[in-house]
Amino acid sequence: MSLFISNAYAQSAGGASQGGGMEMIIMLAVFGLIFYFLLYRPQAKRVKEHKNLVSSLGKGDEVLTQGGLVGKITKVSDDKDFIEMALNEASNIVVQKSSVTAVLPKGTMKSL
Repeated sequence: MSLFISNAYAQSAGGASQGGGMEMIIMLAVFGLIFYFLLYRPQAKRVKEHKNLVSSLGKGDEVLTQGGLVGKITKVSDDKDFIEMALNEASNIVVQKSSVTAVLPKGTMKSL
């Protein structure tokens, strides 16, 4: 009726198709694979590597914590989840094993 607005008419009931079931399953499978390979698998790999790192900590290792502290491990308790670290000759701290992010090469503390 109007010059700029066209009339909208409803579609007839007999011409509608009922497809889309198989395509939806394929799309869900593709999204599941994308989620697995891009999100879940790399995170699981990082968690496994960190668990191996924490289990291999030993006395004398020089480590870096999540807070940015660099120190040498002086005491490791296997039954508890804590280690004692010497930041320098005068100060020792106790931190959780899981807060260790990296084991540094020997002699790193002397070069800092």
